[in-house]
Amino acid sequence: MSRALALYCRALEYLIAVLLAAMVVLVFGNVVLRYGFDSGITVSEEVSRWLFVWLTFLGGVVALREHAHLGTDLLVSRLPVAGRRACVVAGHVLMLYVAWLLFRGSLEQVRINWEVEAPVSGASVGIFYAAGCVFSVSAALILASDLWRALTGRLGESELVMVKDSEEQGELEALQAELAREHAAVPPTLPPAGGAR
Repeated sequence: MSRALALYCRALEYLIAVLLAAMVVLVFGNVVLRYGFDSGITVSEEVSRWLFVWLTFLGGVVALREHAHLGTDLLVSRLPVAGRRACVVAGHVLMLYVAWLLFRGSLEQVRINWEVEAPVSGASVGIFYAAGCVFSVSAALILASDLWRALTGRLGESELVMVKDSEEQGELEALQAELAREHAAVPPTLPPAGGAR
């Protein structure tokens, strides 16, 4: 399951790159056409807005998989292992419930708006709201996988705090880990035989 989720998130990363490239082409191309040739791409703004929404939701899935969402670990990091594990389980159960609420609401919006046409492109507005459905199902799979690992004891102690307090903190911890590895690799120096003079 974990390997399948990793491959799925890798595919999402490529899709996000394609969506971002399409947004750049549409917006930049529209600006050049508008100011340089007094014309433009009619659907540029509408499609770019839709692509941005999809890009945001898909990026949220990838960030959830990598535990890259910002949070605070002030309390959880000070708890013993059992307390951290209990917090992970409780947090994941609550997040699964929120994913269900998001799925239910997004699906209802897709159903309501499926016959509604977008003003410029004429595409179904339900496509816009389907991003919430894709996110919530993907998030639920990731959360269920992490919850199962927590319940079966397959999460290491370092994985029991699943948020990043800040980017600077993450960089500091990575630097500290690198320094510790370097320090462990250097053998201690011994004084010369016969003592120092």
